[in-house]
Formats: sequence, structure tokens, C-alpha cells
Amino acid sequence: MSERTERQYGWMWLHALELADRAEGLQRRFLRYLGPRAGAVAWEPPVDVLETARGLTVTFALPGVPPSDIEIRLERSALTVSARRPLRLPEGNAVIRRLEIPHGQFFRQLTLSGPPLQVAESRCLHGCLEIRLVRAGEYP
Repeated sequence: MSERTERQYGWMWLHALELADRAEGLQRRFLRYLGPRAGAVAWEPPVDVLETARGLTVTFALPGVPPSDIEIRLERSALTVSARRPLRLPEGNAVIRRLEIPHGQFFRQLTLSGPPLQVAESRCLHGCLEIRLVRAGEYP
């Protein structure tokens, strides 16, 4: 193998390791330990934030979270969404082989800046919570 080919493979290998480290960091971010108390482990759902001329559309991935259990709190400088995703096991003697979808308490806070916003609409669709925020006084 030529020196140039070795350098290319070396660069690709370093890039692959960097991507793996980044993915591991994202995975660690979704779960965090909050201290020695009940409900001390919380997870953070992934979120998409889209900006329009009128405000923001924020979408949280919340599979299996009952919409009635979701709390949305909007403050001047932050949007906070929290609830609990229950762990549902089939009846009987089920053996857990893999659990990848987080369960338990979750909490996600997004920092806001700019003009004051208000919630224009929120809805749950296909396991996602979508919140539409508009500049205060511009609703609907």
C-alpha cells in the first residue's frame, strides 16, 4: 500500500472515530442523573426547532408519552417541556432483551432569546409534540 493510500485510510479512520465519539456524546446527553432521590434519572427528548418570520415551531420526539401528561411551560427566556414516559411491559413473565427507547421522567428546556413569545398552538401527532410559538401579540 502506498503512503498516500495509508494517509487516506488514516484520515477516514480518524473521521469515523470522531463521528462515533460525537454520537456517544449525544446518547449520553439524552440521559442524566439528577441526584439520589426518586425519579433521579431523567432523559431529554430530541428536538427540532424551525424558525419562520412569525416565530418558532418546536417539535419534541415523545414516543409513548400520553399527551395529557405533558407539561409545557413558557417563560420569557425558556421553553420547558416535561412529563413521564411509563415503562409498559407485557403481562406475564416477559424477559427484557433490549430497551432503547427512554422511559421515566423527562425534562427538556430550550433557551429563548429575542422578542417575547407566546404559545399559539400545541398538538401531539405520531409520537411528537409540536409547539408553535409566535411573537407576543401576533396570535393567531
